[in-house]
Amino acid sequence: MNPLAKVAAEQPDTSTFASLKIADYRYLWIGMVTSAFAMNMQLIAQGWLVYEMTSSSLDLSYVTLAFMLPQVILSPIGGVLADRIKKKPIIGWSPFANGIATLLMTYVIMTDQVTFGFFILIAAFNGSIMALSIPARTALIPAIVNEQLIFNAMAFNTASWNLSRIVGPSLAGFMIAIFAAGDTSSTFGVGMVYLLLSVLYFVSALTVLLIKESGDPTGDGTSTPVDDLVEGLQYAVRSPVVGGLILLSIYPFLFGLSINTFLPAFNTDVLKGGADDLGFLMTSMGVGAILGSLLLARFASAPHKGYWVIGSSALWGLTLALFAVTETYIYVVIFIGLIGFWSAVNMSMNRSLMQLQVAPGMRGRIMSIDMMAHGLMPLGILPIGYIAEHYSVEAGLATSGLVLFFITVVSAIFMPKIRAIDSGYTSEDSSEIR
Repeated sequence: MNPLAKVAAEQPDTSTFASLKIADYRYLWIGMVTSAFAMNMQLIAQGWLVYEMTSSSLDLSYVTLAFMLPQVILSPIGGVLADRIKKKPIIGWSPFANGIATLLMTYVIMTDQVTFGFFILIAAFNGSIMALSIPARTALIPAIVNEQLIFNAMAFNTASWNLSRIVGPSLAGFMIAIFAAGDTSSTFGVGMVYLLLSVLYFVSALTVLLIKESGDPTGDGTSTPVDDLVEGLQYAVRSPVVGGLILLSIYPFLFGLSINTFLPAFNTDVLKGGADDLGFLMTSMGVGAILGSLLLARFASAPHKGYWVIGSSALWGLTLALFAVTETYIYVVIFIGLIGFWSAVNMSMNRSLMQLQVAPGMRGRIMSIDMMAHGLMPLGILPIGYIAEHYSVEAGLATSGLVLFFITVVSAIFMPKIRAIDSGYTSEDSSEIR
């Protein structure tokens, strides 16, 4: 080979869409997009029909709780499975199972046999499948792309979720409105949405068949599942880098995502806005998140990544606090776009660094521990909700943002190993753990 051509071939691809040029990742990403669209559309469809059936906000909370609890309980099991058996079958069978369950739900809705209990069962089932499969799906990425492309790939993971969060609910609402033809008591529109959801889940399952990488287990198979679970927890606790990254990923779930819960109240009580205003604010946040993901995908080689994780979390909190005390609409739109931007950068950067810092045989278990943070969100929402209820929604959101800002800054002072992370491609604490 020509020497210049050889050097060029060895140079890592730094283009924005580098990871999507890899066929296996492209199929994995398509599967993620279709599943994410199905999940976000389902939230709107089930919320609309549950409230139509029960007229109870509490019942909506029960459905959400049924979805979130399995993530706390079953995620560690999903992590152990990801490290003990091949990852590809887990990733393939999970959306297929969701597709079957959604198809059954379509039938009971279309035949007017649906009850509130069905939504609880399906929410619990979907949450369980997600808890068991996401660790394997995330841990497969480093086996597909090289280390230099992990930041790029994780950025597109985040972008796919945010894209589905923007378009998915709108598509579900549009379908319900069209097929219901103005009849708010009609279940046909929701049934058609669920039919589309089942198709999306089946497409997600089919894309996995095109992936060549099987994601073989990295352990020797001599330990028991309980031993593997304990080992994963000990690994996270003993590693100052991995443990610190997990802790820094929990803070935003406790306090940064409060805006998702209280934005409707802020729109109504503070801005005096309607449904169109709320939709525009959600779109602005989603657009900011997509821009943040694309920026990270383009500049994945940026140095001082430890400070990026810390800084993006602190700026997320500070921007949320500024948003809460702003009543001028144009500034509200700007701040909520920045919240989406910093949240995408923070989540993508944190998970990318975690992938690189964790030993290959631990990736599934560590990703599952990180995923449990999703289920901790109510612990932050409840006190913020109390403040919003007894004082004002502005006070609640401002408190949430300031707590995220200060807890991030204070924690960073005691995390020198996190601050020292530069490129992220070398694990400074790996020798201490292994």
